[in-house]
Amino acid sequence: MSCCIFADPDQDSEYIQYISDYLDMEVVNEIPLSGSFIDLRMNGLHFTKDSTNLSSSLHVDFLSGPMGWRLKRTEHETSIKKAIGKNKEDITIFDGTAGLLSDTIIFLALGHKVVACEQSKIIFLLVNDAIERAKSELPFLKNLLFLNAKSETQYKETDNIDIVYLDPMYPEPSKNLLRSGDISTINHILDIENIADDGDAVFFDIKNSNFKKIILKRPIKADIIDKNINYQVKGKSTRFDIYI
Repeated sequence: MSCCIFADPDQDSEYIQYISDYLDMEVVNEIPLSGSFIDLRMNGLHFTKDSTNLSSSLHVDFLSGPMGWRLKRTEHETSIKKAIGKNKEDITIFDGTAGLLSDTIIFLALGHKVVACEQSKIIFLLVNDAIERAKSELPFLKNLLFLNAKSETQYKETDNIDIVYLDPMYPEPSKNLLRSGDISTINHILDIENIADDGDAVFFDIKNSNFKKIILKRPIKADIIDKNINYQVKGKSTRFDIYI
């Protein structure tokens, strides 16, 4: 699968060069006729899955769209709050499957600290670009350590973790995610980078090490991957399997 970086001559050349070096990817000055490309627009970094369909673009934004809407309604995030539990003081959460930070941003808004790992370089750059754009308006982002790393390795090198949060790719995309196209695009990015979806393996690797509490997010009807569950928190379409 091919992918390149499309850049206009008048764009931030240093930033484009940084992205090119980070991804070891060619920069072109015209939209490619086929394949995928990354480009920098007025509202930030985009990844387009198919150059013949420019609407197939993935863009991360914490200030508007679905994530901005969730941040305005954190009082309704009852399932996540129940899964985290009541704590006398702020806690540190290790998000081993960071993705687009859709749940991590809620943890931060609730006042917790987060160490989040994403192994895809492309997704990491898209999300980091969104963080840089939003940090002046979302001061809680200062409590986030976002890393481009394999979570199994990083977890063993990180101290004082209170909760491990894992949200592996769903076995079957939900209707909402399928409509948005995000899951399809993320899978395409993982294919480009030859990254296997190993969310379940991450769970077992961490569970077999020292941990205080693991929250495993699953579709409501998905199979239980480890039956030694302490308790569950169930929502309408998802559930949280809790291991202590």
